[in-house]
Amino acid sequence: MRMSTLFLRTLREDPVEAEVASHKLLVRAGYVRRAAPGIYTWLPLGLRVLRKVEQVVREEMDAAGAQEVHFPALLPREPYEATNRWSDYGDGIFKLKDRKGADYLLAPTHEEMFTLLVKDLYSSYKDLPLSLYQIQTKYRDEARPRAGIIRGREFTMKDSYSFDVDDAGLEKSYELHRQAYIRIFQRLGLDFVVVSAMSGAMGGSRSEEFLHPTPIGEDTFVRSPGGYAANAEAVTTLAPPAVPFDGLPAAHVEDTPDTPTIETLVAVANEEHPRADRPWTAADTLKNVLVVLRHPDGTREPLAVGVPGDREVDPKRLEAALSPAEVEAFEAADFAKHPALVKGYIGSGVLGTENASGIRYLVDPRVVDGTAWITGADESGKHVFDLVAGRDFTPDGFVEAAEVKAGDPAPDGSGPLELARGIEIAHIFALGRRFAQALDLKVLDENGKQVVVTMGSYGVGVTRALACVAEGNHDDKGLVWPRALAPADVHLVATGKDPEVFTTAERLAGELTAQGVEVLYDDRPKVSPGVKFKDAELIGVPTILVVGKGLAEGVVELRDRRTGEAEQVPVAEAVSRAVAAVRA
Repeated sequence: MRMSTLFLRTLREDPVEAEVASHKLLVRAGYVRRAAPGIYTWLPLGLRVLRKVEQVVREEMDAAGAQEVHFPALLPREPYEATNRWSDYGDGIFKLKDRKGADYLLAPTHEEMFTLLVKDLYSSYKDLPLSLYQIQTKYRDEARPRAGIIRGREFTMKDSYSFDVDDAGLEKSYELHRQAYIRIFQRLGLDFVVVSAMSGAMGGSRSEEFLHPTPIGEDTFVRSPGGYAANAEAVTTLAPPAVPFDGLPAAHVEDTPDTPTIETLVAVANEEHPRADRPWTAADTLKNVLVVLRHPDGTREPLAVGVPGDREVDPKRLEAALSPAEVEAFEAADFAKHPALVKGYIGSGVLGTENASGIRYLVDPRVVDGTAWITGADESGKHVFDLVAGRDFTPDGFVEAAEVKAGDPAPDGSGPLELARGIEIAHIFALGRRFAQALDLKVLDENGKQVVVTMGSYGVGVTRALACVAEGNHDDKGLVWPRALAPADVHLVATGKDPEVFTTAERLAGELTAQGVEVLYDDRPKVSPGVKFKDAELIGVPTILVVGKGLAEGVVELRDRRTGEAEQVPVAEAVSRAVAAVRA
């Protein structure tokens, strides 16, 4: 690759829309260019890195016994109708019609197509187990594409699917994929943690995410000293035991003027209605939050969520618990439809499908029978004290919607939780029989009886993994690629105007190439050394070989982009030293 002819323009300024380091540097260094929000064009250097990431994924999938196929991205409606995902995806997928009016979608994932392919070709238990995979472009209509290729509308993904006769076989296939993913991310040099996750609309008995820990991550995950790890959406609450009703005081309504917030309520409660044993706290209050669920068929359902007042409702946890419905804000127009609701003073008296508002009422698992609460009295300026769950009100059910806090007990008893941020780079599901049942994928077992095949689904975000590598491998000068992923092994820089410099650099480039070393050669004749050095640092090839003014003394400079160390080496040793650095 000669930089004099390479399709490349580096930038000195960060792109205006870029928020995170990987986005800024991949654009500035000429790896990608924005085509539209969430959609990027891959340039020659970027494509080389992407192909190397794909190759690592491909090698590990092949080693795990999976076989590669490739599906179209444009798919018909009918298979997705059979599994209800045509509607369950809601606005999350791109839908279109052909000239005859037939419905199609741009595939966000391919469970249905893999299932139908196996159904078409296999019919016996002797054909299984089977694992198939592809590396292909996917499409999702992200409402808020951000961070460059970390969250885009078009992205490259490796998705694979296992097919087994029984659950024991699925367990083996699941573990094979899990171990393959561990090797993939180890080879990519990515820090990662495996956490329990929600299966969501995918369903299945088991689900795990591979997260890259980073402050810019959109996912919150937790871990404990004893080894528990989970996405915050999958954390289950340790509910306290029920409390006997005997001896509990009767519920009573008290004046609590100007207390539309938990903070003001606690202050007035302690001032006007103090407890004898201890002060009131936010944890003694029951906060009722109203939302609207938009179901896949377009219907809207109002919902009330009750959580202890010392916690907020976590929208992601709520949406994960109620998937495939989407959660929307409860607007002024919604209040107008339910005049029994008094904003700031909503209580259980009007909530629940049997009560005045007819609004379904789900509460936090901590709201067990016998627990007493302060909550709204459904009248402005008034709250109910000592309202006891199970005695004075009965919710319609429970929901995991309250935020998880640092210090909360791990569900498995392994200690207090700590919170961290991460980017999802892979997700694996023990799907079970949902898709096979819906699409009638059956095989004959050993006894000649037809059985439904059990499946697993496993995805790696290839472009997202590349972005995470860039996010974790840069400095204030530019990218610093791991050797296995760099667009070249050596960045050879010829500086100055002396023709001998370019002649020598040309010879070194040829000798390195003959040794199997990939060379990015900066042969631009009228570009200053300063610009060339800045470009080399920005592009991030780990080994930089500089042919310049030292040539008069018979030496060239060998730089390590990762450590910043540089040394003068004799021209006669330049190739062998560079090759040694590449293969170290």
